[in-house]
Amino acid sequence: MTMSRKDLLIEIGTEELPPKALKALSVAFSSGIRSGLTGEGLQYDSIKSFATPRRLAVVVNALAESQPDKRIEKFGPALKAALDESGNHTPAALGFARSCGVDVKDLETAEKDGVEKLVFRSIVQGKNTSALLADIVSSSLNKLPIPKKMRWGSSRVEFVRPVHWIVLLFGSEPVQANILGKDAGRCTYGHRFHHPDAIILSCVEDYEKSLISPGYVIADFETRKEKIRLLISDQGRNISATVVIDEDLLDEVTALVEWPVALTGTFDSEFLLVPAEAIVSSLKSHQKCFYVTDDEGKLLPNFITVSNLESKDTAQVIKGNERVIRPRLSDAEFFYQTDKKQTLESRLERLKSVVFQQKLGTVYEKTLRVASLSRVIADLLEADADACERAAMLCKCDLVTAMVGEFADLQGVMGKYYALHDGEDSEVASALDEQYMPRHAGDNLPSTVTGSVLALADRLDTMAGLFAIGQPPTGSKDPFALRRAAIGVLRILIEKQLDLDIRFCIEKAVEPYKDLTANSDVANEVFNFCLDRFRFWYQDEGIPAEVFQSVMVLRPTNPVDFDIRINAVNHFNKLPEAKALSSANKRVANILSKLDQNIDQLTLDTSLLTDTAEKVLAEDIRLNELDVAPLFESRKYQQGLEKLSGMKDNIDTFFDEVLVMADDPIVRNNRIALLSRLRGLFLQVADISCLHKS
Repeated sequence: MTMSRKDLLIEIGTEELPPKALKALSVAFSSGIRSGLTGEGLQYDSIKSFATPRRLAVVVNALAESQPDKRIEKFGPALKAALDESGNHTPAALGFARSCGVDVKDLETAEKDGVEKLVFRSIVQGKNTSALLADIVSSSLNKLPIPKKMRWGSSRVEFVRPVHWIVLLFGSEPVQANILGKDAGRCTYGHRFHHPDAIILSCVEDYEKSLISPGYVIADFETRKEKIRLLISDQGRNISATVVIDEDLLDEVTALVEWPVALTGTFDSEFLLVPAEAIVSSLKSHQKCFYVTDDEGKLLPNFITVSNLESKDTAQVIKGNERVIRPRLSDAEFFYQTDKKQTLESRLERLKSVVFQQKLGTVYEKTLRVASLSRVIADLLEADADACERAAMLCKCDLVTAMVGEFADLQGVMGKYYALHDGEDSEVASALDEQYMPRHAGDNLPSTVTGSVLALADRLDTMAGLFAIGQPPTGSKDPFALRRAAIGVLRILIEKQLDLDIRFCIEKAVEPYKDLTANSDVANEVFNFCLDRFRFWYQDEGIPAEVFQSVMVLRPTNPVDFDIRINAVNHFNKLPEAKALSSANKRVANILSKLDQNIDQLTLDTSLLTDTAEKVLAEDIRLNELDVAPLFESRKYQQGLEKLSGMKDNIDTFFDEVLVMADDPIVRNNRIALLSRLRGLFLQVADISCLHKS
């Protein structure tokens, strides 16, 4: 029998929700509803979520009106144990019947595992969906990622914001429930100003269209977001400019409005003398406005704001925004002009009073450490050590400028501008900004060698210090973003092809912290932490785990070399010979691992080789050792492995025809030495036995 289905609407109406959290709350809410319905065995076709500043909502399409009936089959004691010699039910049978809630005569018998047993069979009727919804919704709301909940009025109910209404509509019928202190019903509300009156929903299908008209609310987040994108793009075209759309800002603005209206305002062109990044930061961070550029990418004295209502006098709305923006830009101009009166270098002394981390000292002390490490790294890369050290000494000075004090996201950026104003070398100035690159996943890398060196030194110092005082990342907690720092180090080294031994650099970074820790293994811990970031790096790139493990076993300390090996093994793993060769290496590894003797002391004596197969393999190994040596020396690992793949047939023949563990210990040891030479060939790149899947 086909189960009847209806659409379900759940809406939580609130005070304005935190805009930066709205998307996450919406995703978590719909996920919780999905889990709740699945947990109760309720079937449905699809779920769609809605989110606006004043509501979280979910529509479940074609939800079953009740749970499916459950067939219960519970086996009890064997029939022999259920009846005594007189044919009467034993205590075991009576106890089983009581546990099933029936009389013993209502039990049946059936065979299970070849034994005739008592069995209880029943059909439990599924509950009506309406009776389950209140608990499902409440459970989902309780699991929302809300760091700090609010209380309002005299109620003890807690939620992210005060709740004003609840809609729980199943088909065309409201569901009786009390959620977050509110009785659920069919009444929703439109835009706070355009349509504050109640909107009575006759059925779930009316939800979206009723909110649009008469409600003046676009409930679907993505629909509203794309509407805003079109509106602000049109505004840009109207003034022959390009709107720069920051996706994070677009999400935040989408979470601030229910009925978007885009408007274009202007500011005095004199503010364009201030660094563009400062103007952009002010527009985006404080006013949630989009900035515009000309065809050459230069900032224009215009901004586009998104209002939450249709005004009869848009000119007044624009003037209001301009009135608010002007003092912010005036502040930026004042800070910029004031900061330029003092050189960056003169601010170095003030860093002595700025704490970096309680146990790790001041920012000034960190600066000295980074400067020292920068010189070490520069020397290794044959870069300009003086320039790198100079950049390091100035790299944190902009933290005590007025501009960065007001606009924290401009650290580094303002350092570059002030350094250029002070007459510093252009590469040194650029490095002050580039030290923070990459700032996030997919961000640009430093374009200069000096910037790359500074970015590496700064991150390595932070990792070394925090590991030294026993504060590595734990679980989801990573207050100093060490995971991101490690990925940044690896990206810079690999993508910039900087040939650097990271283990050596880590050891140098740890040296200043020797007095802070009794742990002599800090450098190894930091190195392992970086290698572990490699694991996630290659996982994201689709590299098989066994390929990563084959290289990881060797623990290469040069990330560029590590990456070349990974790509070479990944290529080798796709060759037709790879499976047999990895299996053979696994076999060799197993043989060698079970030996008590020191294999390194065994040497191959070709005069002791008697079987043709072992002679052929020995000669093959000798020739390949000569051929691949220059390839591996120049890191042409892929070509080397391709050449070694040609040994497959000789290796297979050897194992088919030769008994390695011969009775004669001299012959046995000679063959073990031969296999050790064979394994050593491949171990110059990776342990390909890890590729073997048993």
